[in-house]
Amino acid sequence: MARLNTFLICFVSMACVPASVVVTTTAAHADWSDAVFPVKSHSFGTVAVASKTEFKFPIRNTTGRDMHIREVRASCGCTTPILSSNYIPAGGEGYLLARFNTPTFRGKKGATLTVVIDQPFYSEVQLKVDGYIRSDMVFHPGSVEFGTINQGEAKTGGTKIYYAGRSDWQVVDIRANQSWLIPQFKQIERGPGKATYELTIAVREDAPAGTFQDEVIVQTNDRSMPRVPLRVSGNVVTSLNISPKSIAFGTVKPDQELVQRLVITGREPFAIASIKCPGWNVEFDNNGAEKKIHVLSIKMTPDSARGAQRSALTIETAGEKSITAKAILTADVISEQVVVAR
Repeated sequence: MARLNTFLICFVSMACVPASVVVTTTAAHADWSDAVFPVKSHSFGTVAVASKTEFKFPIRNTTGRDMHIREVRASCGCTTPILSSNYIPAGGEGYLLARFNTPTFRGKKGATLTVVIDQPFYSEVQLKVDGYIRSDMVFHPGSVEFGTINQGEAKTGGTKIYYAGRSDWQVVDIRANQSWLIPQFKQIERGPGKATYELTIAVREDAPAGTFQDEVIVQTNDRSMPRVPLRVSGNVVTSLNISPKSIAFGTVKPDQELVQRLVITGREPFAIASIKCPGWNVEFDNNGAEKKIHVLSIKMTPDSARGAQRSALTIETAGEKSITAKAILTADVISEQVVVAR
């Protein structure tokens, strides 16, 4: 009888252990995937036929080891998944682009994107997208892509809306999320059950430098689906460029002097007024000369900077129309260690 009781106790204990392991593993997987995939779902809303409709799911490798994504499976052909890279180094970032196939699908659609990871350990993470592709409205082209824009210069692009359906359908407004995007519209054709509109979007001179992917919202008098987004993208480049754009000093002692070579290029001749970096003392030879290319050796010393640093090194030109350009400086400024004699 004693043996039977011992056997039953062991059996019950062994039966309980896997359940606790499963719960722990599930919780750990949830925590891990939430950190690596901070966004797991996205709704495209209501979009027009042939509109360029995409979303980037960010991937942040917080595992501490290199990550390899073996494949991505889509449950529906309405969405095409595109990885920025199958390999993401430890501490690195990437993305999974979900492209909604608006030219070939209609109506309410959705897909589950299964990301299969085989390094540093095996796991499957599911991301979800959905949206409604209306068949009565077409953007041509499907997005407004400005390409490269020189900062300080305005640029204009556009598209057309082709509608077929109600005779009283109208575009009543168009709005942008950014103050420096100026959208306008006008009707250029109307017939029985159809209408054509021309949309014009201007990027204003004060647009900030950098890549932008935004949208404007076309407002119609359709009560059921009044708002339709239009994708707008471009890259505003500054008239002043720094090379290198990223400066990594590694481990640095307080008051340690470091020398960095910079090449600063402009579209027009310019003089340098200042070079500054928060927490650092910056010195350079400045003769006030105006030229398109400046090659400098700057001396940098930690001033108030301590610990892990990620700061903007800002260069400002002289003159009434002063412009700036920035590079990113990273370093680990260690504190002096004081040895106490015993």
